[in-house]
Order: sequence, then structure tokens, then C-alpha cells
Amino acid sequence: MNLILSQAPVFLLVFVRCAAMIFTLPLLSMRGVPRVAKIAFAGYLAYFIMGSVDLRVYAPYIAGDGTMSLVFLLIAVGEALIGIIIGFFVTIIFSAFSASGQFIAFQMGLSAASSYDSLSQVENPLMGQFFNLVAMLVFMQTKWFQALFLKGLTESFGSLNTVSMAASGNQIVRFMMGSLTDLFADALVIALPIMGTLSLITITTGLLSKAAPQMNLLSEGFPVMILVAFTVIAFLIPGIIDFFVRSFNKGFSDLQIFFRSVSQTAAGGV
Repeated sequence: MNLILSQAPVFLLVFVRCAAMIFTLPLLSMRGVPRVAKIAFAGYLAYFIMGSVDLRVYAPYIAGDGTMSLVFLLIAVGEALIGIIIGFFVTIIFSAFSASGQFIAFQMGLSAASSYDSLSQVENPLMGQFFNLVAMLVFMQTKWFQALFLKGLTESFGSLNTVSMAASGNQIVRFMMGSLTDLFADALVIALPIMGTLSLITITTGLLSKAAPQMNLLSEGFPVMILVAFTVIAFLIPGIIDFFVRSFNKGFSDLQIFFRSVSQTAAGGV
């Protein structure tokens, strides 16, 4: 406690970024996780991280008597925005898997079978929730959850701060827009084999209904498409999980490259 009180401004800045990221991450942002637990977790993270981060760039803005000025409050807001950006980027990765499930559910005829998804906190079809849960299990199994806090969050303090973020605002916007583009591309890659198979079944059903109009293929088409979709998913699940792992690797690699580029831009500006 004495260490926190002696370095209260530094602890507060680190705490704000950690709390903003925790409140926007897919798993920890659930309403089922109490706010007290989120704040306590952010406090523990800030305590362990503040000894290994270099915030000398903020030294001119931190008053020596411990009082907080308007500039310091603006810096704290910038730290919160950085935490939100990191959490939002991880959310984008998971949204690709949820979107692929929505594409598949629409092709299967299950788009109306939607319920509240506690992970994404939106109305999501059942297939979207299924892929979201699989992605979360893969994320926890491959220890990316620990790497996000132990490595990614710590490295972000060494390369990204409020000053560098203000100097490279356009670069951040381009990075986030490119991430949204990758979201739809990854969703289509996951859903394309299943959607293609279901499209062939739809075409075959249409041809049979034209050849034999007396057959009631409409009522039989939905169970067949659902059965075939789950069969294809069962065969493709190892490849889908491998794609999940590669997506996480690529996402965190892009995030590290982005941190380095922002740091170099800020250093060049200085």
C-alpha cells in the first residue's frame, strides 16, 4: 500500500488502461462477472505491472506534490482509450468466429433460432454462439489469455502512450479499419465450405422440385440441410480449430507490429 501511495499517479495511469481493457475483453466483459472482481483484477494487474513500465514521458505532466491537473486527467482519458482499443481488437478477432456462425445459420435456416449471447452480449444465432464458445475454449487452451496480460499488456506500455497515440491518430484508424476488413475475410473463410455444401443441396432440391412437383421437398429440405451442415462441421472441426489458432497468432502478431510502428512513429516525430 505504501508503494501504491508513493507512486499514486503512475499506479492510476496503469490502472486506468488495465481496467478499460478488462471491461472490453470478450470474456471478462460479461455481465456475469461482478464489477468488483473486474476492478480488483485491474488493481492487481496495475500493481504488478507498474514496476516494469516506463512512464517518464508523462513526467512533465505529473505534479510533484501529487495533485492532479487537467492535463493529467486528459492523459488518463487517453490511457483508457488505449485499453479500449486493445480490448476492441481482441473482440474483433472473436467477432469473426461469431459472424461465420451467423452466415452458416442463415444458410441452414436457423437464423431465427437466436438467443442472448453472454459472451458477445448481443442477440446471436445458435451457430454463432457455438463457434464463439469453441473460439473461447481454444483461446484459453492455447494460453493466449495469459500471454495477453503478461506480455501484450506490458509491451503496450513501452510502445503506446497518450502522446504517441495523439501523434499517430491516422495510423490507429487505418489499423482498426484493416482489422474490420480481416474480420469479414476470416468469417467467410470459416463459413465458405459449409455454405458451399448447403448451396449445392439447395440447388439440388430446386432441380428435384422442378422434375417432380408432386414431391413436398420444402418440408424435407430443412432437416436435410441441418443434418448435412452438422455432419460437415463435425468433419471440419479440426481444421476450423487450427484456423482459430492461426487467427489468434496473426492477430497478436499484427498487434505487436502495430505497437512497434506507433513507437517508431512517435520516436521519429520527437
